[in-house]
Amino acid sequence: MKRYNLAVIGVGAVGREILRCLRQRNFPIGNLKVFARTSRDIQVDKEVFKVETITPESFQGIDIALFAGTEGEKGAGLQWAEAAVNSGAVVVDNGADFRLREDVPLIVPEVNREKISEHKGIIANPNCTTIQMVVSLSQIYKRFGLEQIILTSFQAVSGAGRTACKVLWEETKRIVEENKDLDYLSINKKIKGYQSEVFPSQIVFNVICQIGSFKEDDFTTEEIKTVKETHKIFDDDSIKITSTCVRVPVFTSHSEAIYFRTRKKVSLEEIKEALKESEGVVYEEGPQKFFSPVDCEGKDGVFVSRLRKDPFNENSFWVWSVSDNLRKGAALNAVQIAESLVSLL
Repeated sequence: MKRYNLAVIGVGAVGREILRCLRQRNFPIGNLKVFARTSRDIQVDKEVFKVETITPESFQGIDIALFAGTEGEKGAGLQWAEAAVNSGAVVVDNGADFRLREDVPLIVPEVNREKISEHKGIIANPNCTTIQMVVSLSQIYKRFGLEQIILTSFQAVSGAGRTACKVLWEETKRIVEENKDLDYLSINKKIKGYQSEVFPSQIVFNVICQIGSFKEDDFTTEEIKTVKETHKIFDDDSIKITSTCVRVPVFTSHSEAIYFRTRKKVSLEEIKEALKESEGVVYEEGPQKFFSPVDCEGKDGVFVSRLRKDPFNENSFWVWSVSDNLRKGAALNAVQIAESLVSLL
């Protein structure tokens, strides 16, 4: 079996999950390099990885460079992707910098794997919220078309990075410690005079209806991504898409309530069959059988349940979708792109 030299850039939550996925899926690695701004050793599942300081010369001999990306608008890919491509590597970037560039394919393998071959050195990994939604709807779109999507997402704090997870944990401990002698109905659930270092307000015992910064028409950058990225992945900007993205006090796994209307006349049974046959989807049938974040953490699939028909509008349905945002929403999707890419190298 041919083996490939890989570089993983970034060792935050997503970077560490990329390393985990590569090992778990037995990717045919020849030489593996791990880079970040500063050198150090890290441990993932009891395996120690030597992290080297990234330089323009880091990509010599590398076949595929997996950039873990950042939550912000400007990731490491913007600074180092050109050096990687010039050294002969193919970049798979998990940041936001290349996703909407016309010359960069935006790939979810279960949905548009065939477009990987169109790359010119860089392949973009979509936003975690978008990945989960398009996998949930891919077969439905291919069979029946989609006229409209209304998304409400309930997003875990790990989507904002390792520091955000620490913030949720520390806030939780603070509330518990300050109220340890009180009944749970009597505790003060609000931290007075507190300013979070990550979120607009405290996240413990709370939800925040802002992910990203506010932009045109008062939609956030996260909400805008779900529209523009879905249009690009499906190659169809006629779909009417709108969303509300909410941060919730869950460590890992995003949940999504997805409302959609098909272009073709379709029955509930036909939607069920499409979901059952959707690549990457684990579908649970029945009104009392549904998935929660704790069920899906550490798993690879997109878990879909609570399918129901809108009784007031034809060809309109709801589903509930849950997926580990660090795996399928980021690291796993990047590794799957690399797995499809090796057949072209």
